[in-house]
Amino acid sequence: MREKIQALRNNKVIRNPFSCCLILAFVYNLFIETLARHSMPGYGGLYYMVHNPLVFLINMLIIYATLIICALTRKRTFLLTFISVLWLAIGITNGIILSQRMTPFTMKDLSSLKDGLTIITNYFSAVQIALIIGVLLFLALGFILLFIKAKNVDKFSYKKNFIAVALIIVCTFGMTAGLIKAGILSTFFGNLAYAFDDYGVPYCFVNTWLNTGIHKPAGYSEDGIKKIFTKEEQSSGDGTMKLVQNNSANENNKPNILFLQLESFVDPELFSAVKLSQDPIPNYRRLMKEYSSGSLTVPACGAGTANTEFEVMTGLSVKFFGPGEYPFKSVLKDNTAESLAFDLKSIGYATHAIHNHRAMFYNRNTVFDNLGYDTFTSVEYMSDVERTPKNWAKDKILTSQIMDTLKSTKDKRDYIYTISVQGHGKYPEERMLADPKIRVISAPNEQLKNKYEYYVNQVYEMDQFVKKLTDTLSKYKEPTVLVMYGDHIPSLELTEKIYKAKNLYQTQYVIWSNFDMKKENKNLKAYQLAADVLNRVGINTGTTVKYHQLKDYRSKTYLKNLKILGYDMLYGSNYIYGGTNPFRKSGMKMGVKKIKIDKVVNVAGHYYIKGQNFTEYSKVTLYGKALKTIYLGPSLLGLKSDDIDPADASKMKVSQIDKSNDTIISTTE
Repeated sequence: MREKIQALRNNKVIRNPFSCCLILAFVYNLFIETLARHSMPGYGGLYYMVHNPLVFLINMLIIYATLIICALTRKRTFLLTFISVLWLAIGITNGIILSQRMTPFTMKDLSSLKDGLTIITNYFSAVQIALIIGVLLFLALGFILLFIKAKNVDKFSYKKNFIAVALIIVCTFGMTAGLIKAGILSTFFGNLAYAFDDYGVPYCFVNTWLNTGIHKPAGYSEDGIKKIFTKEEQSSGDGTMKLVQNNSANENNKPNILFLQLESFVDPELFSAVKLSQDPIPNYRRLMKEYSSGSLTVPACGAGTANTEFEVMTGLSVKFFGPGEYPFKSVLKDNTAESLAFDLKSIGYATHAIHNHRAMFYNRNTVFDNLGYDTFTSVEYMSDVERTPKNWAKDKILTSQIMDTLKSTKDKRDYIYTISVQGHGKYPEERMLADPKIRVISAPNEQLKNKYEYYVNQVYEMDQFVKKLTDTLSKYKEPTVLVMYGDHIPSLELTEKIYKAKNLYQTQYVIWSNFDMKKENKNLKAYQLAADVLNRVGINTGTTVKYHQLKDYRSKTYLKNLKILGYDMLYGSNYIYGGTNPFRKSGMKMGVKKIKIDKVVNVAGHYYIKGQNFTEYSKVTLYGKALKTIYLGPSLLGLKSDDIDPADASKMKVSQIDKSNDTIISTTE
C-alpha cells in the first residue's frame, strides 16, 4: 500500500501543478454542481456536464485559474489546499443553504453573516451548530499545522510558470467574455436560483462578488436625465430641474397610508402538491374579492425580505444592482436616499416603520434613518410578545403597535410601513403542532406534510391578525388606506410545476380602506406598488412616484430610464435634484412610546427601577454598561446584583438591548 501511495506521489501528472490542478478543478466543479442540484441527488453534476458542456467547462476553468496560482510559490501544498477548501466550502455551503431556502449562496450572504448568526438557531439544532463550529476549528488548526509542516517544493522556473499562469487566467477571462457575447452566459440574473442552475455555481458566485451596485448607464448625463421628463412635467425657474407636484388630495381628505408586508405570505390554495382540510386565509380571500387586488411581482424568492422593502419604499428595481445584492447592506447603509417616507414627509406626513423582529436585522435601525422615517418600533420596544414554536414573534402584536403609532401624532396624517415576521421559515420536518387548526390531508411525503402543516397554520393566524387589524381600522375616525402583500413565497421546495401562479416571484396584494375607493384589479411589480396607491388617493409627489405614474410601463425605455434615475439618485451626480442630494438623516427615534425612569428604589439593599414602557429587552445600564436586570413588568425592573454604590443610583439609565449581541440600541435620557 505504501509503495502505491509513493508511486502516486512520484507520478509526473500528479507532481505537475498544471495537470494536477486541472484534474482537481474538474472534480471540484462536478462536486459543487452535484450539491447544487437537490432534485437530482447523486448525479446532478454529471447531468449538467453532459447537457451544458461549454458552461461546465468555463466554470471548471474559473476554478482552475484560482488553483493554478499555487504554481507560483514553493508553499504549493499549503496554497493548493487552502484554495481547494475555499471552493469546497462554497459548494457545501450552497448545498446546505439550498436545503433551507430557494435562493443560492452568494457573496452578499457574507455581508449578512452577522444577521444570519442571530437566527441560526431557527434553522439548525444545537448539535448541528456545535458540529459546524467543530469543523471550522478543525480546519483552522489544520491550516496552521499544514503551513508549519508542509514541505516546500523543489526549485522551479518562476518565469515560465508565471507566463503559463497568466495565459490560463487571460484565456479564462477571454472565453468568459466570448460566451457572454454569444449569449451562452449572462451578467444579468433575472432569477438568481435559475441563474445558478443555468450558468453554474462558480461563475455566478464570482459574479455576485465582482458585479455590485448600479453600473453607470451608457449615455448618462444631465441632459439625458432632464429628457426623461417632459418640459410640462418640470418646473425649473431657478435653472435646476424640479418636478411639478400636483397633488389633488388636500389636508382634510388625504388619508393615513399604511403598508403591511406579510412574511412569506401567499395563497396556500396555489400549492398543487398538497390538499388542506380548509381554507387558511378566508379573511384575506374575502378582502381580495371586495377590494382592489392582484398579483405582485417581488424581487425575492423564498428569502430576501429586505429587497421587497427596498423596491416598495424607493420605486427602484433590485435587478439594477448586482445579483444577490441587498441595497440595505450596501449603498443605503451609509447614504441617504429618496423614498416614500421622504416624499410623504414633504407634504406633511409623519413617517413610521414597525417590525416585530430585531431592529438591527438588515441594518434597518440605520437604513430607515437614511430613508426618512421619524420613528422605528422594532420588537425590542414591544412587550409581552407571543412566539411561534420556531421562536418568531407572532403578528397579532402588530395591531396594537400600529394603533399606538397612529395615535402618537394628533395633528398629522401618518405613513406607516409594517414588516411582519410570523410566517418566516425554516419550517420543521417533524410535527410540532399538537392540534393544528388547518390539517394537511395529503402531501408527497411525511416531511413535506409537516412543513406545509406548520406553514399554513402560521398563515392562518396571520389571516386572523389581518381581520383584527382591518376591523380595528374600520372604526378609526381618520381616513386610512392599508396595503397588504406577501414579501415572497415561502421556502417550501416550490417549483413552477406545483405553484399554480407559475411565477415563483409572485405573491398577492390587497388595497383596503375604511372609506369608499374604486375597485381596480391589476397586476403590479413591487417597485410600482407605492406609486399606484398614491395615485389612487390623489398624491403625486416624489421622483420615482411621478415616473411610475406618468410613464407607460410597456414602453421600451421604461426600465432603461428608471435605471438611469436610480443610478443618478444613488451613485451619480444627483442631476435630478439639481446636483446635490437634498435628503438628510431624519434623526429617527426608536419606538413611539417614551421609555423613562420615574424613580430608583432601594428595598433592603436591592434596587428596583420604576418607570414607563419597559419591555423584556430593557436593561438597566450604568456608565454605558448593562447590568443584570430582571423584567418585572412594563413599569418595573429589578437588579440581580446588589453590589451598587448608592452614589451611582441616580446615574442609572434604561437601555434597549439587542439580545443576539448585547448591543445597546437606545438609552433613556
